[in-house]
Amino acid sequence: MIIYILLLIVGFIILIKGADIFVDGASSVAGNFKVSKMLIGLTIVAFGTSAPEFAVSVKSLINGSGDMVLGNVIGSNILNIVLILGLSALFHSLNVKDSTVKKELPITLLMTTIFSVLLSDKLFDNFNTNTFTRSDGIIIVLFFLVFIYYLIKMAKNKIEIDQEEKYMSMKKAFVFTIIGMIGIVFGSNLVVENAASLAKAIGISEKMVALTIVALGTSLPELVTSITATRKGEYDIAIGNVVGSNIFNIGMVIGIPIAIFGGINQITINYIDLIVMIISALLLFIFSWKDRKIDKTEGIIFLIIFVSYYSYVIYKG
Repeated sequence: MIIYILLLIVGFIILIKGADIFVDGASSVAGNFKVSKMLIGLTIVAFGTSAPEFAVSVKSLINGSGDMVLGNVIGSNILNIVLILGLSALFHSLNVKDSTVKKELPITLLMTTIFSVLLSDKLFDNFNTNTFTRSDGIIIVLFFLVFIYYLIKMAKNKIEIDQEEKYMSMKKAFVFTIIGMIGIVFGSNLVVENAASLAKAIGISEKMVALTIVALGTSLPELVTSITATRKGEYDIAIGNVVGSNIFNIGMVIGIPIAIFGGINQITINYIDLIVMIISALLLFIFSWKDRKIDKTEGIIFLIIFVSYYSYVIYKG
């Protein structure tokens, strides 16, 4: 038990420092390439911080642990919004660009809804078709490819760079980004593995572990990265990280592995989990649309949802 706790602490330290280096590197990459920081947040940062979820998903599918895959993604997508943006907004109101409200957030809501609809068919049919099939995975991948196409078009649009803002050299930026990502992945793995070991020692169910410890553990990269970005005033990276990560979680972490490895049998995810995931994405869109920012009050609302939902999950678990 003591070893698990010590490794948890080491994991957190590596994770936090890795995120700090990663944000600086990613920001400079955007400056050197003359692309928007939102694009960097939606791609490099989002893909990188979704790496732990992807690793857990593939490993769980190979081991036949379907609930771990679904619980990990659903829990992570909820946490990314209500916990990560909630906490980030407490540090500083998050300014949201008009293009993000009109393009990226609707895509997030669309992907979340499609995933929920496909999964809800299995939950509400008296469990007679209680399988998330390869066909469902392919449908998700097709919509995910639309998002990738949008990113490619977005990457072609160069932006004007503030000449007064100083960036590190391209070589140094890439080194910082890679080192930071290694720290994020390695640190999060330490946290997830040791937290899961502690949970199993206590006797918690796989679904409970997936929705709580694993979801929180694999969301730690997003959490630390977004809070770090917010404190540095890099709001586009903070928002893009969460928005992109949620889309990558559905398209890459769920869609691609299931399309390759096959379906998930005996789903025990509750419809409440899907409802909270959709509400979280919807509120993010509404809050951002209202005045193009997420303020502290809205951050508190997100955190109330987080506490309420996880109180329910722990109670039912």
